[in-house]
Amino acid sequence: MNILLYPSLCVLIGSEENDTRVIAGERKEMQGENLTIWSFFFLEGFSRYPKLEIVLFIFSLVMYLITLLGNSTLILISILDSRLQTPMYLFLGNLSFMDICYTSASIPTLLVNLLSSQKTIIFSGCAVQMYLSLAMGSTECVLLAVMAYDRYVAICNPLRYPIVMNRKVCIQMATVSWVTGCLTALLETSFALQIPLCGNLIDHFTCEILAVLKLACASSLLMDMILLVVSVLLLPIPMLLICISYVFILSTILRISSVEGRNKAFSTCGAHLTVVVLYYGAALSMYLKPSSSSSQQVDKIISLLYGVLTPMLNPIIYSLRNKEVKDAMKKLLGKISLYQT
Repeated sequence: MNILLYPSLCVLIGSEENDTRVIAGERKEMQGENLTIWSFFFLEGFSRYPKLEIVLFIFSLVMYLITLLGNSTLILISILDSRLQTPMYLFLGNLSFMDICYTSASIPTLLVNLLSSQKTIIFSGCAVQMYLSLAMGSTECVLLAVMAYDRYVAICNPLRYPIVMNRKVCIQMATVSWVTGCLTALLETSFALQIPLCGNLIDHFTCEILAVLKLACASSLLMDMILLVVSVLLLPIPMLLICISYVFILSTILRISSVEGRNKAFSTCGAHLTVVVLYYGAALSMYLKPSSSSSQQVDKIISLLYGVLTPMLNPIIYSLRNKEVKDAMKKLLGKISLYQT
């Protein structure tokens, strides 16, 4: 029995004699063969731990709502407050928008499935979910490197900062981040959806590409090479650029004579560095580890933290460590309270 997965259709091809079971699909006749079209996939998620599902539902719902509120607020104040019309907050607004898109691609489905006995997702929904999660994650990798370069220019070359990081350059850098992430995600998703699959039960709570590829009937050297090249381009290389930037930043900060100036320089980089550690720590543990180093259940927990906790913490980290954001928040809240009265 051969199983073929096309970009828009998942079919199970078999003869009349051995095709005795239909798995979630519609039966059609085509060129003398029976076809079973898989219209959806089963997401196993955390169904092995039913007592834990309600706890995970509450946890995920609270984290998701905080993510939406925090990142939306950060985008809003960066637009409304003239003091935040700077390159750093332009990039931060893009980062917040990515976090909203990334969590919205998978968390609503997770919340529904945690309360449902039928944990399913339609094929097109699975494809969109896979693409969006890859696109947002890949774009964020590049954008974090861009933000590190922005901090490098601001601290190491402050006099040239307005010239080097003008608005046109910042928009171009943000655009490159988006194009790179979206194109690499399109490449990965397109090839992943053409690999023959031998099942439609995904041992994950989302259509994560590695979990879907575990259903492949045979390993694909081309797909493995694509994943390897993209992982190297979007994880170690941006991380290396970030490390190089912070080596120069640290050396410059240590040469600052005044304690106040040194603390101010550290505060401008501390939030970004914290986000980088959280993001790359989770990403590297997921995508650059041996497949046998941990169980699939551990991978699910890491994915949940990676997909919910990190986007939730980003606006909190930038708000707590940044006086400009705090002042903008107070100003916005003051306007809201004044309007209500």
